[in-house]
Amino acid sequence: MLAPRLLRRAVLTVPLVFVVALLLAEPVRSDQEAGTAIPAESRPCVDCHAFEFMQRALQDLKKTAYNLDTRTETLLLQVEKRNLCDCVTANLLN
Repeated sequence: MLAPRLLRRAVLTVPLVFVVALLLAEPVRSDQEAGTAIPAESRPCVDCHAFEFMQRALQDLKKTAYNLDTRTETLLLQVEKRNLCDCVTANLLN
């Protein structure tokens, strides 16, 4: 007899506790941002460092592209030279 009463009381009390907890909880405002805000005075410094980093990365990419271009040109010249040597050797044998 006691168990059904406790069960009914629990069924009514648990949702009531959740509703009260939701009403007492402080809502998150939309103007609050996650994390900490960076002060305006320090942002230009961060931007400068990012710009310098990107400049160095671009210079490295240019250097790499130049090296690849030079290496490709060297390899193509070697292939042409080898083909010419093969042609000359083949003409001498005929």
